[in-house]
Amino acid sequence: MPHKITKDLILETGSKMNNNWMPDSWRSKPIRQVPEYPDQAALEAVEAELRASPPLVFAGEARRLKSRLGDVSRGKAFLLQGGDCAESFEEFNADNIRDTFRVMLQMAVALTFAASCPVVKVGRIAGQFAKPRSANMETQGDEILPSYRGDIINGIDFNAKSRIPDPQRMMKAYNQSCSTLNLLRAFAQGGYANLHKVHQWNLDFVSGGEAVERYRDLTGRIDEALCFMKACGVNSSTQPHLNGTEFYTSHEALLLSYEEALTRVDSTTGDWYDTSGHMLWIGDRTRILGEAHVEFLSGIGNPLGLKVGPTTDLDDLIRIIDQLNPEDEAGRITLICRMGSDIIEDKLPPVIRRLKSEGRQVVWSSDPMHGNTIKSSTGYKTRPFERVLKEIQSFFAIHRSEGTYAGGVHFEMTGKNVTECTGGAEMITDEKLKDRYHTYCDPRLNANQSLELAFLIAESLKEERTAREKKQVAL
Repeated sequence: MPHKITKDLILETGSKMNNNWMPDSWRSKPIRQVPEYPDQAALEAVEAELRASPPLVFAGEARRLKSRLGDVSRGKAFLLQGGDCAESFEEFNADNIRDTFRVMLQMAVALTFAASCPVVKVGRIAGQFAKPRSANMETQGDEILPSYRGDIINGIDFNAKSRIPDPQRMMKAYNQSCSTLNLLRAFAQGGYANLHKVHQWNLDFVSGGEAVERYRDLTGRIDEALCFMKACGVNSSTQPHLNGTEFYTSHEALLLSYEEALTRVDSTTGDWYDTSGHMLWIGDRTRILGEAHVEFLSGIGNPLGLKVGPTTDLDDLIRIIDQLNPEDEAGRITLICRMGSDIIEDKLPPVIRRLKSEGRQVVWSSDPMHGNTIKSSTGYKTRPFERVLKEIQSFFAIHRSEGTYAGGVHFEMTGKNVTECTGGAEMITDEKLKDRYHTYCDPRLNANQSLELAFLIAESLKEERTAREKKQVAL
């Protein structure tokens, strides 16, 4: 792999991408949410080291994910995207990776059965290290320091040394992502994801949870289906694909010096791919037409996500989509809608209607976390479970009313037994938040809350499926 990719190399590969675009084209554009590194020589040395490092993911994997998301956009699959708000260096270990992967598999089983369609599993993992901030500086008492921007940039400890942006953190993030991906691939294809095993985990959850009756019917029917399959000779021995699963990674493409350094030319197509993750997204604070983040993502072949909030300008959104997906390729764009449970019924329908009128192909996904963040009575930032659920239910109802497909959900969650979001069957109260409040940034659903939510979403998916089947019979 060359240390420096040139335009001559692109011409040799026959790339179909715009020859005016290069991985460093973003550097000539206005940019937001970036750190100021005090040592430019050190930064350039790390960028060079990353350019010479092996890719974390491969272009063919990203294309396969885009194909799967194309199925979602056509109503033939469902997207489950979730993981940490921000990955950290301190909490990095195999158990945490395994636990988050396990919960996503459990959620996917319930959703697959209810929707009667494949569930595309995409983790916020192996790259979700950088976080946008509402202010460049943070004040505690009389001291003012640069804001914490994620472990890939600076440290969370509130002292001057920790908050200095350090480019060596990019190498640590790269190495941690590499190890995480190795473990995820082993889990996904090494027997850990066996369908029968995952369902047994769900039965353990049902027998131990408080809301037993709510889930017993669904898990019982899944169990009957698996027993029927086994009786017919359909098992992991006769059907090896039941012994594994596809699992993809994603993160916000925020730190562009890191993303640029891991961008490569695919030798089979001549197109650019960002090999830091399978799917990249742009957040509300950097989704600006004519600025650096939109410019960078416009030139890579990965599937892309766009966060869409209540203040999104629809004219700008259409122009951004056209820049990122000029050929209107199915699976290229996922709109991750983050509105808030109290205003989604007013704010989401105009977005859907505008995209329908423009004829754009997108995946519609609900992020019910960011619009429902509040400060608890005990001073902790939290997200009430009932508000998260309400936004998801409204999301499905609105799409049903508009004649569009509610294609996915996007959660900040963890496989750990944290107490960061209130409510759920465990009835986490404001007072209990202090027990295990471990997040580096925003509050996450814990393992039980995530799985409980999956069962509740499964009920909505079952209703959607039943409605579609009745409509087909009527026709």
